[in-house]
Amino acid sequence: MSLNRSEKEAVIVEVTSLAAKAQTLVLAEYRGITVADMTKLRVEARKQGVTLSVLKNTLARRAVAGTSFEVVADQMTGPLIYGFSEDAIAAAKVVADFAKTNDKLVIRGGAFEGKALDANSVKQLASVPSKEVLLAQLCGLLMSPISRTAVVLGALAAKKGEGAEVVAEVAEVAAA
Repeated sequence: MSLNRSEKEAVIVEVTSLAAKAQTLVLAEYRGITVADMTKLRVEARKQGVTLSVLKNTLARRAVAGTSFEVVADQMTGPLIYGFSEDAIAAAKVVADFAKTNDKLVIRGGAFEGKALDANSVKQLASVPSKEVLLAQLCGLLMSPISRTAVVLGALAAKKGEGAEVVAEVAEVAAA
């Protein structure tokens, strides 16, 4: 079904607004994927805040012209699904995870921070832990010296039998 000029302009405006908000774009070839599998992919993408679109490549090239995703305009050939995400790794993670279970979805490339990514780079980006996991790891690293100090002071106090109240207070502060 062919789009008229106003419909094409609407698609370009919509994709341009997506590109303006997004940090990452992932391109994947979807040839041979069943409708049921594509629906599963879209549902998972929606949960992760990723916008998946099947677009005419010429419209996609026009929409990303002048954005940081223009670097992948030459890769926009064939039947592609475009994944835009505001989260830096969400689009890559959704597409790469789905590609692991469905060999018909082939990652072609993507763009991140104005740089073109090949398929392997997209997979590496997908393997980066989420923001929440990274923050939890950082918090654990920051808490480690405090908790170790509390344990050592507790052991010294137990050994000597004196100053247990001070050590208990330090341990309570470290635990909080």
